[in-house]
Amino acid sequence: MYPLLLKPAVKDYIWGGQRLKTVYHIETDLDIAAEAWVLSCHPNGPSTVQNGQLAGMTLKEALAAWDQQQPEILVKLIDARDRLSLQVHPDDAYAKEHHASLGKTEMWYVLDAEPGATLICGFEKKISTEEFAAHIASGTPEQVVCHVPVKPGDVFFISPGTVHAIGAGILLAEVQQNSDITYRVWDWGRVGADGKGRPLHIEQALAVSNTEPYPIKNNQDAGEKIAGGTLRTLASCPYFDTRAMSLDGTASLPCDVRSVLCTSGTATLRCEGCEDISLSPASTVYIPEGLAVTLTGKAQLLWIK
Repeated sequence: MYPLLLKPAVKDYIWGGQRLKTVYHIETDLDIAAEAWVLSCHPNGPSTVQNGQLAGMTLKEALAAWDQQQPEILVKLIDARDRLSLQVHPDDAYAKEHHASLGKTEMWYVLDAEPGATLICGFEKKISTEEFAAHIASGTPEQVVCHVPVKPGDVFFISPGTVHAIGAGILLAEVQQNSDITYRVWDWGRVGADGKGRPLHIEQALAVSNTEPYPIKNNQDAGEKIAGGTLRTLASCPYFDTRAMSLDGTASLPCDVRSVLCTSGTATLRCEGCEDISLSPASTVYIPEGLAVTLTGKAQLLWIK
C-alpha cells in the first residue's frame, strides 16, 4: 500500500466560478467549476487515483483492492461566484428511511471571501414550520434567515436540519458525510440553461428543518504549537475530525489521519518505501491505515480523520 494522490470530480453548477481552475489549477473541460470533490467514494462524483500501480482506479476501487474500508466522508472545494440555493439536509434516520442513504452533517472552512460576503445559517429567531412555509410560498424566506458575515479562516459546523446557503464571493473547503442529499428550499428566482427554474423540495425541507435559532459556532481557535508548525481543531463529531495545520518545517502525521488537503503553499508528503508526493493548493492524498507519513514544507493543510 502507499498514499493515494487523488484527482477530483468537478461539478459545473450554475452558481459556480473559475477560481478552482485559475487559482487551484484543477483540470477540467467544464466551463464552470463550482465544486471539486477532492476526496469522494460517492457514485455521483468519485475521486480517482493519480499515482502508482492503482492509477486510474476510483478511490473506492483502490481501497477495495487493498481490502480497506472506504471513508464515509466527502471532501469538497466550493467556489461560489453566485449564492447557492437556500437548502437543508436530512439526518441519518430520515435519509435512511427515505433514500437508503447517510444523512449530511458538514463543516465549512472559509478559504477566501470577497469584502461584504455573507452566508446564511439558520433563523434570526424561532418561527413555526407553518410560518416558514408561508414565507417560502410568498417568496420571502430570506426575511427570516440569519445572514452571517465571513472572512478567511472562519469555520462553521452545519448540523442536519439547519437551513443554510453559501453566499456569493465565498471560496471554502467542505467536509461532510458521504451523502449527496440536498433539499432545495428557495433558489432566488433564477433559471438554468434550459430557461426553467431548478426543482424545489419544499415538502421534504419542511419535514427536516430546525426552525429554532441556530447557535452560530464560528470556530476561531488560534491552535497549538506542534513539531513542524501549529495545529488548530476545526470540527470534531462522530463522523469526522478536521484540523488545520500551518506547516513550517517537518511534521509527522498521527496514525489515525486518513486524508490531507493542501489549501495553500507547497509541501512534500513522504512515506517509507513509497515515492514522495508533491503537494500544492488543492492536492489531496488519502492515507491507508497502517502507513506512517511525514510532511515537509511551508503550507496550509487540512488533516481529516
